Amino acid sequence: MSAEEVRALMSAPGNDRLTWNTPLSEEHAAQLISACAPGPGARIADFGSGWGELLMRLVEAVPGSTGDGIETDPEAVARGRRMAEERGLAGRVRFHDVPAAGHPATDYDLAVSIGSSHAWPGGTPEALKALRAAVRPGGRVLFGDGFWEREPSPAALEGLGAEPDDFGPLLGLIRQAEAAGLRPLQVTVADRREWDLFESAANIGRGERWALANPGHRLHAAVTEAVDARRTGYYGGYRGTLGLAYLVLSA
Repeated sequence: MSAEEVRALMSAPGNDRLTWNTPLSEEHAAQLISACAPGPGARIADFGSGWGELLMRLVEAVPGSTGDGIETDPEAVARGRRMAEERGLAGRVRFHDVPAAGHPATDYDLAVSIGSSHAWPGGTPEALKALRAAVRPGGRVLFGDGFWEREPSPAALEGLGAEPDDFGPLLGLIRQAEAAGLRPLQVTVADRREWDLFESAANIGRGERWALANPGHRLHAAVTEAVDARRTGYYGGYRGTLGLAYLVLSA
C-alpha cells in the first residue's frame, strides 16, 4: 500500500471541483483583482500558479495584458493550458514548467505568489525579496502566506504537521514585506467560511468522494483513514489557528 498513491488521490491539484487551490471566495478574489489594479498591457507573473485561475482572471480584467504561470505540477499545468484554450487566452497566458525560484523574472507589472513561499529556499523572506525583484519600480505584488491567528495548540501543530516557528503573527508577515521594500496597500485574510469550503472541497472532500465511488478498491481503507485524520486535524486542531493572509503590496 503506497502512501504516495493515497496522497495523489487526495491531492488538491487534481481536484476539478476547486476554483483555486487556496481558501478564497469569489467576492474576495474580485476585491484582490481590483486592488492589484494592473494597467492596460500589463505583464503579470504568478509564481506557483497551479492551474492559473487567478492569473487568468487578472489577464481577463486588463486589456492587452499577458500572464506567465510558473508551476511544476504537471497535472495543474495541463489543466491550466486546457482552461486557457477554452477561454481564448492561449495567446496571452503561458505556463512554464519550472520552479518558482528558477524563473528569470524581471520588469513585471504585477507578481503573484499565493501559498508558495516554500518554493524559495529561505521561505517567506526570500520569496518577498524575489517578488520585489521581479516587478518594475511602482509595480505591484500580491502575496498570500500563512500566519498564526492565535498561539497554536499541540492538536493544531499535529494536524498540520507543523512546528510553532513555521509561521508568525500577521503583523510579523506585514513587517517582513516592508523589510523587502514593499509597502502594504491592502491586507485581508481568509475568513472561516472560506477555510471551511476549501477544506471540504480539497483533500477531505476529494478523498471522501473517491472512497464513496470506490468501495472495493485496495486503497479504500487507507484513503478513508487519511480523510478521517485530515478532518480531525482541521476541525479538532488548526481551524481558526492557521490563517491565510493576502497582501497587496506596492514596490
